Amino acid sequence: METPKDVLVHRLFSYAENGKIAYGHQDDLVYGHSWVVEDVEKDPLKRSDVKDVTGKYPVVVGFDLGGIELADSCNLDGVDFGLMRRAALKHIERGGIVTLSWHPRNPLTGGDAWDISSDKVVESVLPGGEKHTEFMLWLRRAADFIESLGPDSAVIFRPWHENIGSWFWWGGNLCTPDQYKDLYRFTHMYFSQVRGLTNILWCYSPNGNCNPREYMSRYPGDEFVDMLGIDTYEYVGPTGLADAAVHYQVELKAALTYLAAIGMEHEKLMCLSETGLEGLQDPKWWTDVLYPAIKDFSVSYVLTWRNAHDKPGHFYAAWNGFEGAADMKAFSKLDKIVFLD
Repeated sequence: METPKDVLVHRLFSYAENGKIAYGHQDDLVYGHSWVVEDVEKDPLKRSDVKDVTGKYPVVVGFDLGGIELADSCNLDGVDFGLMRRAALKHIERGGIVTLSWHPRNPLTGGDAWDISSDKVVESVLPGGEKHTEFMLWLRRAADFIESLGPDSAVIFRPWHENIGSWFWWGGNLCTPDQYKDLYRFTHMYFSQVRGLTNILWCYSPNGNCNPREYMSRYPGDEFVDMLGIDTYEYVGPTGLADAAVHYQVELKAALTYLAAIGMEHEKLMCLSETGLEGLQDPKWWTDVLYPAIKDFSVSYVLTWRNAHDKPGHFYAAWNGFEGAADMKAFSKLDKIVFLD
């Protein structure tokens, strides 16, 4: 008998095998560029910047668990965890897919996930470390949230992401490859063996500006990973938008090329777990930049980052009234691209 996780895996493989790419958006149902859900208990969760523009919901919606480890009521972006639970279940009920990331605070220094003032943090949370007991509580709280979604709600979970770069306390210069692997494996074993959570599809998602050797240098092993992801963004530098687009496409195509080879060798799904251009400064970004870079690869889904309601320029999907909305709508109508009807 197929489990909910089996069904999700087969669905994602089906997208890839049939040349389809599902679209995803971070925090899509709980806020947008100029709105935020106020009634966390009763809001019908019908609003979506993506739906406002394209007429359809994204297939994949992402949420972040940062803050759950401290038993906060809201995550690091101000999303109430009760609302997040309702939104995740509503999206799954509609036929969508949910992916969860996690930016936990720094347990050793008390700083945030970006606090890289110490290279002893991963060591401190592993068995025998001074923060191990506290870390076990953090894992329990994160597992409690996923468990609360119910055994029939399979989700993609991608902890300890962007791990080749050194901007998180679990990143490249902050721990050894073996320590990182132990962190990922320990997290997996706690969720799957201690807690018995069988509804999780595990995604390993380093940052994009790395080579194949670096990508695999911290790979925890096939038994701990279901999906290979990569986080690659376009950044506009002093040379301008056109150069930024070319650099992004070259980097992304190179990453997806080696990811496809690794995925075939290890029989793993592949996704573009985070991407985007902040503020969508390029009016043809969707059809002229993103789509040409991904269309020839077996990418099961691509997720663009969030549309912050409290930071006007921090958005990665079009919204109603945005002058570049027509290009995203055109992207949503491409044969290879899948949205949720």
